[in-house]
Amino acid sequence: MVNPGTEANGFCANTANIWQIVGIVLLVAKIVIPILLIIWGMLDLGKAVVAAKDDEIKKATKSLAMRAISAVIIFFIPTLVNVVFGMISNFGDSGAKEDWDVCRHCITSPNDPECEGAAEEAWK
Repeated sequence: MVNPGTEANGFCANTANIWQIVGIVLLVAKIVIPILLIIWGMLDLGKAVVAAKDDEIKKATKSLAMRAISAVIIFFIPTLVNVVFGMISNFGDSGAKEDWDVCRHCITSPNDPECEGAAEEAWK
């Protein structure tokens, strides 16, 4: 049986650049999506206030609150997923864990030059 952390089968170390791109996309999404949700909620609330109708203001306020909650949840989903997968990665052999650590490091810290170093370190 081939050790998953070896050069012949080190998927994460072989694809470290792809995982960096995935990490950048997730970083941008977790910042941009919550900001857009809050801006859209504020625009809806502004329209309702300008219309000066109590029912529309209540509806827009509720919508803004739901969008703000959604924004917070979207912001913390990558952190929650990282924690869950961190717990899961503790099960298994050390070669697979080292390879997984390369993927996780490149996704969570895509701008870190150590991502490429992590891939090189997995081969040692």
